[in-house]
Amino acid sequence: MLSEDFGGEREALEAIAQALDERRSLVLTHARYDREAGQSGVIINLANVVSVRVSKTDSAATGQYL
Repeated sequence: MLSEDFGGEREALEAIAQALDERRSLVLTHARYDREAGQSGVIINLANVVSVRVSKTDSAATGQYL
């Protein structure tokens, strides 16, 4: 998942941590899945997320980005 909802890595991690602490879903308004061309809104149920990788770059080597 690629998202432009955050200004940087720190902001993304803080939003993810806050959502986890509050036991709520993470809502993304500018997200793309698997490098698709279009953006859409996505709700992520963090209870089902095993791991999250946050990175400034988008490449196959960096893995998933939230």
